[in-house]
Amino acid sequence: MSRAEREEGKAMATQTSIDTDVAVIGAGTAGLAAYRAAKDAGKRALLIEGGKHGTTCARVGCMPSKLLIAPADAAHAIARFPAFGMQAVAVKVDRRAVMERVRYERDRFVTFVTDDVDALPDSDKLHGHATFIDDKTLRVDDRLLVKAAGIVIATGSSPVFPVAWRALGDRLATNEDVFEWDELPESAAVFGPGIIGLELGQALHRLGVRVKVFGRGGGIGPLSNPALIDYARKVFCQEFYLDTNAHAEVARDGDEVVVTYRALDGSTQTERFEYVLAATGRAPNVDKLALENTTLTLDARGVPLFDRTTMQCGGSSIFVAGDASNDAPLLHEAADEGRIAGDNAARFPAIRSGLRRALLSVVFTDPQICIVGGGFASARPASPVIGEISFENQGRARVMLRNQGMLQVYADSTTGLFLGAEMFGPDAEHIGHLLAWARQMNLSIDQMLEMPFYHPVVEEGLRTALRDARTKLALIATARRAA
Repeated sequence: MSRAEREEGKAMATQTSIDTDVAVIGAGTAGLAAYRAAKDAGKRALLIEGGKHGTTCARVGCMPSKLLIAPADAAHAIARFPAFGMQAVAVKVDRRAVMERVRYERDRFVTFVTDDVDALPDSDKLHGHATFIDDKTLRVDDRLLVKAAGIVIATGSSPVFPVAWRALGDRLATNEDVFEWDELPESAAVFGPGIIGLELGQALHRLGVRVKVFGRGGGIGPLSNPALIDYARKVFCQEFYLDTNAHAEVARDGDEVVVTYRALDGSTQTERFEYVLAATGRAPNVDKLALENTTLTLDARGVPLFDRTTMQCGGSSIFVAGDASNDAPLLHEAADEGRIAGDNAARFPAIRSGLRRALLSVVFTDPQICIVGGGFASARPASPVIGEISFENQGRARVMLRNQGMLQVYADSTTGLFLGAEMFGPDAEHIGHLLAWARQMNLSIDQMLEMPFYHPVVEEGLRTALRDARTKLALIATARRAA
């Protein structure tokens, strides 16, 4: 035994040890769900949190972003006034007041979460950073050991961006910084037209911030069908600058960021911004857990390989849930994963599969985006039948002057079962729910068309897309019979 090993052994011997049935690392949405599931199973559970309490959704994600989008959409509404025969009035955005409301309401949402945590027994909570010693032992801040029959990793995720951008200092912001701004900036260069970049970029633009959005690879949010990607790109470009295949370099100059980029017309441009907003992705918070001390097999990103129906990592008593799993980083999915992981950690080794719902993702831009059942990317291997509608001439959408968008529904060419959908258009958040329910119920296109559709509503556009799919399915069936 080396001297270092002897010293480590001596230090461990002096540490306080805690025994529990289930240890949950992380007190966000997934962690709280896992803790409650373990307690409901009649087991002892310990909730370990190394940072601030309050979920990603409440503190820096879903809720504060919608608080920013709401006034942005309200300010933008006057753009439709002239077409309705009304005179538009000037809207003056109070940059400080907007952010005051965002922070006030955000803090209110966070309080709901922290109140729930405060109500938990003190004996069930532990503050500190946990690392693995082995599959059943955690070290917390070098001051105590936690021995658990089952462990749930629910450590969430964090923004990622090029390391070189750290040189931008306080001129670099992520979504976790935006909601701490005292007032809206004059300008921002947004990098990453994914869900976060599109939502925040459009909202800032509508609130009077000079915005340009840069991306790489040509993608738009979670869309995977080339036709919808191209359509969405054209629509967004009509409102604000968007280059999804940008070549850009950034550098700090005083209190500004200088962005040099190849413009859409091919020319080289240099522009100054108050901030660079990095929306270039998020990574699971697993790199500081010392997972190398476990028996787990890790993927290329360092995330344990796991079964998404049980959340079990390999054959171990370790489970993963929420953004840390890098599976479906959405609040409702995190809650489901947490419940499954916590229940199975409590009942290990007699684990069982839990309910995984039909995939549903919504982007709260205008027009909105929704992906159901994994969208085109998931349906593509099955060579699906595609039913389609453009909302440009859809009745209710035209009435409201919200007639931009496209919907595609995907169906199995043999069985006619509904496989999923992608939509860019009005009220996608609501239509997406109907489609997700249909996917989870394994309905066919014919069965979906038996459902009621009121008139005149945007959902009639969904019926048109379903009818298009049914017509194409009938043609395929006729051709097969003829063959």
